[in-house]
Amino acid sequence: MKILVAYKRVVDYNVRIQVKPDGSGVVTDGVKLSPNPFDDIALEEALRLRVKGVATEVLVVTIAPADAQAHLRNGLAMGANRAIHITTDTPVQPLTAARALLKLVEKEQPGLVILGKQAIDDDCSQTGQMLAALWGKAQATSASKVEVNGNAVRVTREVDAGLEVIDVDLPAVITTDLRLNEPRFIKLPDIMKAKSKPLESLTLDSLGIESGDHLKTTQYAPPAKRSKGVMVKDAAELVAALKSKGLL
Repeated sequence: MKILVAYKRVVDYNVRIQVKPDGSGVVTDGVKLSPNPFDDIALEEALRLRVKGVATEVLVVTIAPADAQAHLRNGLAMGANRAIHITTDTPVQPLTAARALLKLVEKEQPGLVILGKQAIDDDCSQTGQMLAALWGKAQATSASKVEVNGNAVRVTREVDAGLEVIDVDLPAVITTDLRLNEPRFIKLPDIMKAKSKPLESLTLDSLGIESGDHLKTTQYAPPAKRSKGVMVKDAAELVAALKSKGLL
């Protein structure tokens, strides 16, 4: 079967985020951009399923500005067979992303769609669930283990109470958690091979998708700075200090 992997580009997790002086957004000029860590895990899992003979093709998809081709080449260097780039100059909210991915799902007919459980830039954790609802297929979120058996997949999910094991029929949508796997290191020969792999560019308009975003961010603000710590001599002084702040 074919596996489709959503592969988002975000500000690298090692970068200290800076809010623009006018509060209109975060600074991205000159900032390192990298694959969303959860999406790297999603792609790694798809590649491992291909090695096991479960899948014959792995397709990576991103919705991003025109300069994101290097990002997709990174996914191809990891081992994906081909890539699709849906170009847009404006940020895309989860529902629009799900609608765009649905168009590709209808065209490509994958047996499995794998996404990161969330993106580290907006932390919405909605696209996978919305895609499953629009597609009318089963979903298994926050996966820490995936086992495909014929026309079904057994997924171990990380939930608040511990682990939950569910079986869903294919085709399905799976979102990945951090403990599912450790993405591979990309080697130089693979980077060279990626340059010759197919990369198709589309637009939202060509897919018949309008942004239709209903949420508007009015302002960004950095978190409040932590106040200076206070040293206390003993437990009694600590209790008194907490009472004075109304915390006890």
